[in-house]
Amino acid sequence: MPEKYHININETPARFPLVSKYAIVETREKCTGSCRKCVRKNCAFGVFKLNSHNMQKAKERQYLYGCEGCFRCVQECPGGVFSRVKNPDWDNLGGGYWTPDIIHQTWKQAENGRVPVSGAGYRGKFAACGFDSIWTDMSEIVRPTRDGIHGREYINTSVDINRRPHHLSFSQDGKLDRSYTTVVEIPIPLLFEVPKFGIINRRVLNAMVSAASELETLMFLRPEEYSDDLEPLASSIVPRLKASNQVQFNNLIKKCRIVEIDYCENILQIIIAAKTINPDVLISVGIELDGKAVERAIETSELDEVDLLHFYADANGNGLGSNQPRFLSSLIQEMHSALVERGLRFRTNLVFSGGIALAEHLAKAIIYGADALAISTPLLLALECHMCYRCLSGESCPVSMEEIPENWGRQRILNLAGAWRDQLIEVMGAMGIREARRLRGDIGRSMCFENLEKECFGPIFGKSVAKGSV
Repeated sequence: MPEKYHININETPARFPLVSKYAIVETREKCTGSCRKCVRKNCAFGVFKLNSHNMQKAKERQYLYGCEGCFRCVQECPGGVFSRVKNPDWDNLGGGYWTPDIIHQTWKQAENGRVPVSGAGYRGKFAACGFDSIWTDMSEIVRPTRDGIHGREYINTSVDINRRPHHLSFSQDGKLDRSYTTVVEIPIPLLFEVPKFGIINRRVLNAMVSAASELETLMFLRPEEYSDDLEPLASSIVPRLKASNQVQFNNLIKKCRIVEIDYCENILQIIIAAKTINPDVLISVGIELDGKAVERAIETSELDEVDLLHFYADANGNGLGSNQPRFLSSLIQEMHSALVERGLRFRTNLVFSGGIALAEHLAKAIIYGADALAISTPLLLALECHMCYRCLSGESCPVSMEEIPENWGRQRILNLAGAWRDQLIEVMGAMGIREARRLRGDIGRSMCFENLEKECFGPIFGKSVAKGSV
């Protein structure tokens, strides 16, 4: 039996205090000082102990950062000394699609590598936009002892990368009549790519690539970002080439097991040139998710030399080149269905980038037809990024991203990947699925609010006034 895949998790605290949603304000004038059991001593997270320590060291108090929001001190203090306030820094995190809750949750997962626990019950909206309008099948959750990360049965999250043969052919003596390419697979349906913003120096880049190597997955980067110190990790690197610079990086093509070429009109010639340099190299074609993406995907899927199609949405998961862009889940489903209808889906693997912010998005995107997903912004969040975008205007980074220790950054990314994989396994276990490949395109494992409203709720109650905010 093959050895089970395992991600090494190791508690890796943040270098700077995390920005919490709530903070505790203390009105000392109300304190009588006569309580035998002051609530300060009972804080499960040691906020008051930390503040006392900081006061002795003449450091800033951590009221705005250490509070985990249990509010035990507020409820139990007989003198009403403590009151809850919202941290003013909270609303400065991210914005729009990348909400402060997502950022904070990612920080915690990168720190401890555990599945996040948000408390008892769900108090959010019935449905929202994007991935939040999709529910997954949890019909097998009644048997949790058999499944999940602590279950007895192994759940395989591996996915294929290279092109699969349509069929096998045998000679008259029962042997394969020709050799077939060895199947290349990665143990998790998660790939990395270099973020489009943030401080990306050698330390940050090396931490990301080394984490990808340890996870046995791949990382997409521009060939200009490759350096000799990454050569031992070349098997985990996918350089993104263009027709204009392919010749310049011929040596890099020889070192890597897969290269990506941006779609262009003469894509076949570029692919043949890369194959001439390294006949064993796998080919990925990068395609923007705009109005011509399906047409280009069909064209490249018919090429025998192409192993992988990599589609790019924007950072918020929206399609490109439209004033009214569609969301990633819809685009994935459209792409998957178009290739299935033409009998091309089995020939290539589909990877999508953009808008993957939570572990649950992995499962939902695969259900809609993706083989694997590539992430970039969550890698920055694992390294404590606040998504304040100060770096875009040349201002200093509040968490000194440029000074991160490489091993610290690598372990934080490993922790995040471990937490996401555990959540994917939990979802698959709740569905009764043991194989990530079987989840691909199994749309019957989900329900979409837009479809339910159109087919079920709409005829009875009418269409919701505020779409996506029910």
